[in-house]
Amino acid sequence: MTDTTRLYIDGEWAPAGDGETFAVENPADTTETVNEYARGGTEDAKRAVEAAAAAQADWADTPAPDRGTVLRETGKILEDRKEELTELLTHEEGKTLSEAAPEVQRTIDIFYYYAEKAFDDDGTRKGASGGRTSVYTKLEPLGVAGLVTPWNYPIAIPAWKIAPALATGNTIALKPASNAPGVAAETVRALEDAGLPDGVINFVPGSGSEVGEVLTSHDAVDAVSFTGSAEVGHHVYQQATEGTKRAQAEMGGKNPAIITDSADVDEAVDTVGAGAFGVTGQACTANSRAIVHTDVYDEFLDGIVEYAESIEIGPGLEDPDMGPHVSQGELDSTLEYVDVGVEEGATLETGGERLDDGAYADGYFVTPAVFSDVSRDMRIFQEEIFGPVLAVTEVESFDEAVDVANDSQFGLSASVVTDDLAEAHEFVDRSESGVVKVNEKTTGLGLHVPFGGVKNSSTNTHREQGDAGLDFFTQTKTVYLNH
Repeated sequence: MTDTTRLYIDGEWAPAGDGETFAVENPADTTETVNEYARGGTEDAKRAVEAAAAAQADWADTPAPDRGTVLRETGKILEDRKEELTELLTHEEGKTLSEAAPEVQRTIDIFYYYAEKAFDDDGTRKGASGGRTSVYTKLEPLGVAGLVTPWNYPIAIPAWKIAPALATGNTIALKPASNAPGVAAETVRALEDAGLPDGVINFVPGSGSEVGEVLTSHDAVDAVSFTGSAEVGHHVYQQATEGTKRAQAEMGGKNPAIITDSADVDEAVDTVGAGAFGVTGQACTANSRAIVHTDVYDEFLDGIVEYAESIEIGPGLEDPDMGPHVSQGELDSTLEYVDVGVEEGATLETGGERLDDGAYADGYFVTPAVFSDVSRDMRIFQEEIFGPVLAVTEVESFDEAVDVANDSQFGLSASVVTDDLAEAHEFVDRSESGVVKVNEKTTGLGLHVPFGGVKNSSTNTHREQGDAGLDFFTQTKTVYLNH
């Protein structure tokens, strides 16, 4: 690859204004530097926003089918580069090749999807209000979008913000997370190669306190879309809305799975295990709480412990079952929560140990942890743990299970494993979450349907993905035509 150390502003790959750079290490072997990137600052971010503002009118005037053509060509370019993108994602973020490849494919699919959706960039016609009058609506872009994206899905999440923003005629200033910015940079490169005009997208890695602040507060920014922690997300939302920008923030989760007395326990173990330990637990939709009926509690606990202990751990490029944490900070946080769980009186059934011998010596590896005897007042029950830690809680009834599942400040994703159709429908109705699943893991999302949470998982303003993604980036103008 070329120019990986540069910012992309107004159609040019260039160093940061102050020449600062930062290195990204392989989380499976920190003695290896994967890439070095320009570290943008406040002035770089301002230039990015100004370039996006200057390009916006022309891009909005570009016919929607032509905008769709650029997105479709971007999808083709990404598809041609899928193998190298998959390896780069794994190299920087740490997830296994088997986890990275579907994320890259999802990104390809997102660009293809919104390429077609660009043709629907229109409003609706309504009945006349009287006389020779036509009434209709037309959709218009908001203008400049400031996008702030996380490291755990470093290509898919940028894509599901970028594609609908471009499809509807907006221009972009993007700040990716610094832990794994490479695949976002390559997405921008693919857009450039697909013929996206200069200034329509701008790419500025850097700190939240500098680049992020500009993207959420600059007067020329009209919309802000953020994915990340609740603490930062609420700050971003408050700052953006103070300037009357349209804003959305999708944040953390403490996602439950209820295992009822009618459940197939083997199915429940596989469902919860995949949701809890996939992508090293580093997903906002990860299954971090299992709420299990007393009749199947012991059987489920034995099964999930066996599942956790069977997981092969190693460098993502070797494609084991589970890769490393992305950073020392994330590893330390997981290990700290394991200590907290023990101190609070939960039973650590297995895992929660750092692997640091031999091939693991220079990586951020931890064994997946399972706690039993977890009560709802414990921190490991209530607080988000961005790692492979599962808290198992015993309940006496389905009603108690729903009550326990809803006892959280978060409300992103929730699941029930049951063979009782009435319980399934009851859970769908009563679950306090934005995504509800029946006999499925809490992770995994369709790109064509809305995604978002409630409570402290979201600002509860606009959903992402599908038609909801288009809605966020457009405003409606109502037209009365007297003819």
